[in-house]
Amino acid sequence: QVQLVESGGGLVQAGGSLRLSCAVSVSGRTFNNYAMGWFRQAPGKEREFVAAIGWSGSTADYADSVKGRFTISRDNAKNTMYLQMNSLKPEDTAVYYCCTTGRYGGTSQIRYNNGVTYWGKGTLVTVAS
Repeated sequence: QVQLVESGGGLVQAGGSLRLSCAVSVSGRTFNNYAMGWFRQAPGKEREFVAAIGWSGSTADYADSVKGRFTISRDNAKNTMYLQMNSLKPEDTAVYYCCTTGRYGGTSQIRYNNGVTYWGKGTLVTVAS
């Protein structure tokens, strides 16, 4: 089993920065550092893709809305994925969820929500104007 726990959300002023973390815990199986990613959902809106990262951390994909501002990374030795968010805008306000397929595949599996099985409970990011 794979469990994901997000942390690092909070209130920040527009233009500020915040770093989210997603801790991975595994029981009964190995994780094998599968591709992971972040989605977000604002009140009254659909959940949308934010960023994805490959198993080794060498590849990454970003939604157009966050390119140049957000950076996804991972530390497999610590079983943790990160999302560094800079130049935050009020429209970035949302609950952010980390996820993984729990199987082999590329970042496209995350980007297009193809077989994403495991999700965290989310962490709220609020950006004040």
